[in-house]
Amino acid sequence: MSVLKRFVKDTAIYGLATILPRVMSFVLIGLHTDKLETTGYAENTSFYIGAAFLNVLLTYGMETAFFRFFSRSDKKEQVYSTVLIALTVTSCIAFVILWLLKEPITEALELPVRYMGYLIGVTILDTLVVAPFAYLRAKGKALRFAGIKLTNLAIYVSLNFFLLWAIPHFSLSFEWYDTNELLTYIFMANLAASAVTLFLILPDFFKTKLVFDKQIFAQLWNYGWPVLVAGMAFVINENLDKLMLGNMLDKDIMGAYSGCYKLAVFMTIFIQAFRLGAEPFFFNHAKNKNAPITYATILKYFVIVGAGGLLIIVCFVDIFKEILIRDQEYWKALEIVPYVLLGNLFLGIYHNLSVWYKLTDKTRYGMYFSLLGAGLTILLNLFLIPVIGFMASAYATVAAYGVMMLISYFYGQKYYHIPYNVSRIALYLFVATAGALVSFYIFRENYIMSALLILAFTGLVFFLEKNELKSILNRNK
Repeated sequence: MSVLKRFVKDTAIYGLATILPRVMSFVLIGLHTDKLETTGYAENTSFYIGAAFLNVLLTYGMETAFFRFFSRSDKKEQVYSTVLIALTVTSCIAFVILWLLKEPITEALELPVRYMGYLIGVTILDTLVVAPFAYLRAKGKALRFAGIKLTNLAIYVSLNFFLLWAIPHFSLSFEWYDTNELLTYIFMANLAASAVTLFLILPDFFKTKLVFDKQIFAQLWNYGWPVLVAGMAFVINENLDKLMLGNMLDKDIMGAYSGCYKLAVFMTIFIQAFRLGAEPFFFNHAKNKNAPITYATILKYFVIVGAGGLLIIVCFVDIFKEILIRDQEYWKALEIVPYVLLGNLFLGIYHNLSVWYKLTDKTRYGMYFSLLGAGLTILLNLFLIPVIGFMASAYATVAAYGVMMLISYFYGQKYYHIPYNVSRIALYLFVATAGALVSFYIFRENYIMSALLILAFTGLVFFLEKNELKSILNRNK
């Protein structure tokens, strides 16, 4: 099996575990926006912003560090057991600290303190399974990984539909059920799914001898702490705009913005599926003499697929909004969609480019770039929200991720040269973005023109890439 074919196969399996949850999240967007007012959806968003911050803090870069050292260490099992023990111990300590700080944390998130127990429970449980899931990916056990992830999904989605839809729809009577506590039931469903996931993966805690190696942990920490800082900065880039909209405008706008932001989930699916397959792949093939050429090829086709996805989503955004967000109160923020899609595509390119500082152990650069993006996010939102409202957050997303992408490229070529086809990549980005904006602002809901724009982009790709595609397909026969 060729290198590229193996990469595509692994990405497809990991993508299944990522795509199906996201596909079901489409349905849940409709369910949640139907059942929750925009202000309620704003609180739901705040809860998961808090979870995102805590997940990054509690894993402190150990997942990425694990892949780096597991791939090249002759003590692979000790690397795994060290990460497993470290995350388990720190999670137990974090549980106590978070419980003691529950009031200031919920105040910062503007959440009722009664939700803090669910927030702590979900984040602690999700942290405990990080090492076993990383171990499955590193060992190539993609099917077991996907099976457990999909079980988590089934429980979460089923409980959401039972608690939010089935009980009121069929007029089921339970003494504990309160129609004013729908948010609580969403968080309960998440907690239950996370608990079952831990139970299913628990055997992997004991598949190796549990040994904590201080020297290995020191190496993991030195590699991982910049990843922690970068991760915190990333969460700021991804989520702080929503909190700032709630604080500087109101919860109604925050909820509408957050709901429409979910339409970018198509791009998020693609990026997450790519990252799940790409991270172990990049490390495992770093010693291959053709690795730089392979990385360059992967990025080009990543951009082609991502840019094509952006164009399709924007061209048919009014169909997607009717399917996913039926409550028209949310549509007031629909104009953000082209921009958050483009921003997230820039983010995906940035993740692809990040291979250079991960392979050269210069993870501090990832930290610097992410901090730069976070600074731009804060400043642009702070100064522009009072002037142009929620569109400031969409523009800030494009600016922050665009700057991170460009600066990572220029630094990367200095320390680890990869022969990216920059002109071709830039062409695809320009054509897809221009087509998306023309469709959104000039030919809105003109689906004949939308189809022509998509066809033109596809034709361009085929004309420019047909010879290389034939070559790749012939090698994989």
